[in-house]
Amino acid sequence: MQKLNSFKLPNNFRGRNAIVVQLWWLVQSLFFKNSPQFLYGFRRFLLRLFGAKIGKSVIIRPTVRITYPWKLVIGDFSWIGDDVVLYSLGEIEIGKNVVISQKSYLCTGSHDYLQPDFPIFAKKITIKDECWLATDVYVAPGITIHKGTVVGSRSSVYKDLPENKICIGNPAKVIRERKIE
Repeated sequence: MQKLNSFKLPNNFRGRNAIVVQLWWLVQSLFFKNSPQFLYGFRRFLLRLFGAKIGKSVIIRPTVRITYPWKLVIGDFSWIGDDVVLYSLGEIEIGKNVVISQKSYLCTGSHDYLQPDFPIFAKKITIKDECWLATDVYVAPGITIHKGTVVGSRSSVYKDLPENKICIGNPAKVIRERKIE
């Protein structure tokens, strides 16, 4: 079983020093979260100020929570909905024209529960162009969702998903092709 007294955070795990991390959390809670809905440009500015790479006309709602913005890339014209959590212990790369709907959770980190020191790890999540993650989708560390794929509401993604598919379930499975008419 785990022995938490032997846990050690890996060097530079957060990607910035503790002061920058705390400053981001303060800015996020005071300014980002409390900004009016329509101030998308202001929220893009704050994220870029802290090292995020945010494309043009990205819509990010004020209730989105981002752990470390310097590990975040979002392509042009993408939308990030209310109450989305981007748990960016590792990198998160979101393509162009992507919709991540409300209450979705992209989780790049976890612990190795088979080791007594319960080490933490981070693995990049990649959401390719033109995907839609519907309401309350969970994406596990290390996952790639390929171009044009739709993930249905309340699905959990534990394995990479192929291009141009519609996937649902826990775990998410392909149910059919996505055909644009």
